[in-house]
Amino acid sequence: MSIRTQDVVPISEARSRLTELAEDVVAGAEKVLTKNGSAYVALVDARKLDYYHALEAEHGRLLMLDDAEAGLRDALAGRVKPLDELRTTMRRRAGSR
Repeated sequence: MSIRTQDVVPISEARSRLTELAEDVVAGAEKVLTKNGSAYVALVDARKLDYYHALEAEHGRLLMLDDAEAGLRDALAGRVKPLDELRTTMRRRAGSR
């Protein structure tokens, strides 16, 4: 969805039009509130925000599956370290923080 000119609103103006803007958003529009002429925040329907969060969580799960698959490929190819060496490396990394 593209943002139309009327969907860009200065935050100072949004204060007095919040109910109207919220109703527009629920009807399908997205509003970008500006501060000093630059995009600052957006008003998005809460259901759409829930959907965005679900997409983000699914993306995270896909990344973890990719990492698990890469680890299995490494293990099958023999690219492994002894457990003691892994523990030493992990302790060293944790101590360097």
